[in-house]
Amino acid sequence: MTDSVEAKLAALGHTLPQAAAPVAAYVPTVEANGLLHVSGQLPFIAGKLVTGRLGENVSLEDGAAAAQACGLMILAQVKAALGSLDRVERVVKLGAFISSTGDFTDQPKVANGASELMVAAFGDAGKHARSAVGVPVLPLGAAVEVDAVIAVRPA
Repeated sequence: MTDSVEAKLAALGHTLPQAAAPVAAYVPTVEANGLLHVSGQLPFIAGKLVTGRLGENVSLEDGAAAAQACGLMILAQVKAALGSLDRVERVVKLGAFISSTGDFTDQPKVANGASELMVAAFGDAGKHARSAVGVPVLPLGAAVEVDAVIAVRPA
């Protein structure tokens, strides 16, 4: 089966990474009642985890790129779970967690890295509800973590 969403991503210069294995006692995805819940994904760029804190040692641009990398990892997990991104009916919600200082208030701009990727991949079906939250620390020192809820078509 040709994956038209993955072809669209490739045309935009994006390649899906290998879906990451969980780093603790959980599974990457759970499908229930037509929704695929995707565990929080960390940002890997060129095989290296993006670490640090926004407002301290990570720029807004690098934070948005990290969020986009999280979005690509979400899509890799979705493909691994469903076999094809073409089964995605709608991106329902993204939750973005941004490691940031107490005075950093541009979490929504960082989260746009993942949000804009979903719209680029799925068009109107990629428009979603979202939260963008600043936190003092994330697992492994990651700068950003993003999770997702995706509505899926039956196989």
